[in-house]
Amino acid sequence: MTIDSDPLPTTLSWAARLLWGEAVALGLVAVWLAYENLTADAFDLASAVLITVFAAGGALALWALGTALARRRAGARAPAIVLQLMLLPVGWYMIQGGLGWLGVPLMVLGVGVCALLLAPASTRALGLPH
Repeated sequence: MTIDSDPLPTTLSWAARLLWGEAVALGLVAVWLAYENLTADAFDLASAVLITVFAAGGALALWALGTALARRRAGARAPAIVLQLMLLPVGWYMIQGGLGWLGVPLMVLGVGVCALLLAPASTRALGLPH
């Protein structure tokens, strides 16, 4: 573990904040899915519960990655980038399904967080080679 007295660069700080924001949003989706599982007539309860657990796990992963990046853990950058790149196909299919108002911002968010994580200031703060 590296102890660095320098303040966290703005790029890395914003990347962590956006990951935490995504975690909160996905956590709210998981809560809504849990409510639906308990109140709706489920055709396939096992699948419904699995999707809810997947959403909750994703929220936990995003929160943990944001926290690790805020603590300058270099190993968290690659998984965070992978999760952000997963927003591209999700956003694309939302656009195709008529939800462009949500799909486009998701795609922009994914690319934006990747840019923040790959910024030279973030790379230096994480102690990674340039």
